[in-house]
Amino acid sequence: MNFGIFGSFPIAGIFVGILLLILFSCEVGYRFGKRARTDQDKEAPSSIGAMVGGLLGMLGFVLAFTFSMASSQHDLRKQNVLDEANSIGTAYLRADLIDQQYGIEVKRLLREYVDVRLQAASGRGLDAALARSSEIQNLVWTQVSSAAVASPNTNTSLMIQSVNDVIDMHEKRLTGALRNRIPDNVWIALIAITVLTMTTLGVLVGFTGKRRPAEVVALSLAFAVLVTLVVDLDRPQSGLITVGQQSMHELQSNMARGTK
Repeated sequence: MNFGIFGSFPIAGIFVGILLLILFSCEVGYRFGKRARTDQDKEAPSSIGAMVGGLLGMLGFVLAFTFSMASSQHDLRKQNVLDEANSIGTAYLRADLIDQQYGIEVKRLLREYVDVRLQAASGRGLDAALARSSEIQNLVWTQVSSAAVASPNTNTSLMIQSVNDVIDMHEKRLTGALRNRIPDNVWIALIAITVLTMTTLGVLVGFTGKRRPAEVVALSLAFAVLVTLVVDLDRPQSGLITVGQQSMHELQSNMARGTK
């Protein structure tokens, strides 16, 4: 599956790459500014300084925009985990309302379903886990629909509704985790504005002739950390900030104890 520009890179590598890109841009700008500096052009630093201020403001806006996107999606993914655990737990309880010959098999399938969902959330064997999830959904639906045909009543209707909710939550989690990512165009725009801003900042330093490596490094580190944080939030299970599966683990434990 396609996870975007940064999907296949380790988070530490992304941080180092962004930091080096920023430092390289500053160095290129510094060398260009130093070479272009003339004693007659005394107003250049002030005009370039205003440009740097504008670019920094634009960079901050784009960075805040991408952070807001990543943060909202991260919150939605956490809510989806809770909602899916609740929907599966409800279906597991309502399996007692249908004929035993169907209910026992539905419970067994739902226990396996929780195991498969946790495997998918861990990122190990994702494609196989998603395929098995769909298979279990079909098997559960077959059992529930057979129970409804054999005994059409309120209980089987409730069970059918619960299974529908379980299937719907699968699609919501799949969409939230794998498809609702920050678009590549936004990342490209952020990288381009970052390079342009840091290059212009380097030009300003070159024009003034007063190089301050400590300040440049500190600024570069700050921006690299912020961009890496946004990248990490956009990757629900493969970075340092992951979406917790506590609700699903508790459901798994309850099912194993036979209390739910």
